Amino acid sequence: MRSSIPDLSALRAGSRTVLARLLTQVENADEALVPLLEQLAPWLGRAQVLGITGAPGAGKSTLINALLAELRRRGQRMAVLAIDPSSPVSGGALLGDRVRMGEHGEDEQVFIRSLASRGALGGLARAAERMVDVLDAAGFDVVIVETVGVGQSEVDIRHLADCRVVVCAPSLGDEVQAAKAGILEIADILVVNKADLPQAARTVHDLQASGVLRSVDGWTVELVPTVASAGQGVAALADLVERHARSAGVGRRRAAPAATADADGGGSRPAPPASDEALFAQIADWRAQGRGVALATVVRTWGSSPRPEGSHLAADERCEFIGSVSGGCIEAAVIDEAQRVIASGEPRLLEFGVSDEQAWEVGLACGGRIQVYVERIG
Repeated sequence: MRSSIPDLSALRAGSRTVLARLLTQVENADEALVPLLEQLAPWLGRAQVLGITGAPGAGKSTLINALLAELRRRGQRMAVLAIDPSSPVSGGALLGDRVRMGEHGEDEQVFIRSLASRGALGGLARAAERMVDVLDAAGFDVVIVETVGVGQSEVDIRHLADCRVVVCAPSLGDEVQAAKAGILEIADILVVNKADLPQAARTVHDLQASGVLRSVDGWTVELVPTVASAGQGVAALADLVERHARSAGVGRRRAAPAATADADGGGSRPAPPASDEALFAQIADWRAQGRGVALATVVRTWGSSPRPEGSHLAADERCEFIGSVSGGCIEAAVIDEAQRVIASGEPRLLEFGVSDEQAWEVGLACGGRIQVYVERIG
């Protein structure tokens, strides 16, 4: 059965029914929508995309609920894309984040949508960027993207959001030194939530002493203590969000994905890893050309790892490759092993030690070990 194509004029006129249906079709990867999504281009880049990320239990959803109330008082029209873990039963979103924002459900100027991660790594879901485009085109002033609870290296939100808010829980302790080379370094604004707890003052002090409150491209990273459940510090956070929009502008996701500037504003980091869709499309193209192809997958990590478990790199018999398993530390060795696997057909389980020096080059605090499984495709 051919899916119906929503009416863009109704979307632009504020139809919540059309918006909801279109988001569902985008989430389900309805290819019939591709021409329609291309027509959204004239209306993109107007909303500020606010990414809110942090470890599980930091209070992201409660903070967003309070921030929604504050920004609505300032006349902003808001949308929230809350990315939840996938249900192991239905495959849908568990809806834990959306439940905490229920008080805004009756506000016609607030639209909240849950999105299942569906196993995607990095804190986002594969459909997140296209869904943000739809919300942007629908005329919202601010689109908030809440990631699932993330770890040190799950930083995909940095490529999607104009302003990145990293929410920290009290009692980070020694974790500050490790996390500052990962998730903390993507922050435009740092929030220490649950600031009424005894350990919060120490966490604020540790973050201030860690060097993450740096200046990049004219913006100095700010730190805000909040007690989201009581609304404390939320107005100060809203002020910073608005100031960042004036300073840095909006539409970051629409810029070319060139190498990302490093923490000091100079040099460059490796480009972000390819999406699974792009990687497997490239594999299909190589195979259609009759080339031998091998797929390398990170299957286990110890210590600091530039890429999380499940990351892929594909290489063909000409040593062309796509994806990343280490951010640059061991790619050459993996591609070399991939040639042997293509020739022999025998899979290999590789183990590498990443030195501190190699780890520093890709933005990690220390080295570690990773296992990579390499197999021939087809």
